[in-house]
Amino acid sequence: MLVRFIAAALIGWAVVDVALYVAISQHTSKPVQIFPCILKSIPAVLGIIILIRAKALAQWISDKLD
Repeated sequence: MLVRFIAAALIGWAVVDVALYVAISQHTSKPVQIFPCILKSIPAVLGIIILIRAKALAQWISDKLD
């Protein structure tokens, strides 16, 4: 459950970060550049990977803690 929460938090964080970047760019009349958007979306990609492998990752963490 904690692994899924962390994955969802990473995805949410990335979505908010990209949305704020786009909003600030539009507010200051600057063009939205693709490289900062890609950098800011890396946590979302990690979150999706963690969600896909959540059961295996939780089992691995459980084994390490035992």
